[in-house]
This record gives sequence, C-alpha cells and structure tokens, in this order.
Amino acid sequence: MDVKEQITKAVEKITKDKGLQEQFQKDPVKALENVLGVDLPEDVINQVIQGVKAKLTADKVSDTVDALKGFLKK
Repeated sequence: MDVKEQITKAVEKITKDKGLQEQFQKDPVKALENVLGVDLPEDVINQVIQGVKAKLTADKVSDTVDALKGFLKK
C-alpha cells in the first residue's frame, strides 16, 4: 500500500467536504477509514493521519499567505 497515495486521496476528499473535515478533527481514524473505504492497520493509519494533518495545515498556511499577498498589493 502506498501511504503517500492514500494521503493524497484523503486530502482531496476531506478538503472538498465540510462534514468530513469536522469528522476528521473529531475522529481521524474513522474519517479516514470512511474516506479510503478500508480498515488500515494501526501503524499505517497513524502515518496517514499525520500526513493528512501536515498537508491540510500546509494548505491552510499557503492560502493565508496568498490572501495576505493579495491584501498587501491593494
């Protein structure tokens, strides 16, 4: 199983669905198992959770920086 591929798949689905975002914050294991459609071993699911959290955080920081750049150009 390609963990990186699972992270990408999960991030794409979670970022498009507010309900999934809330579920991921409350119960990341259950959210990922719903998104990916599989019951992953604990060591793999933890890697995916950490990767998704990192990616979501990086995306939010990037969006904030882009918004600030736009604001500063005005």
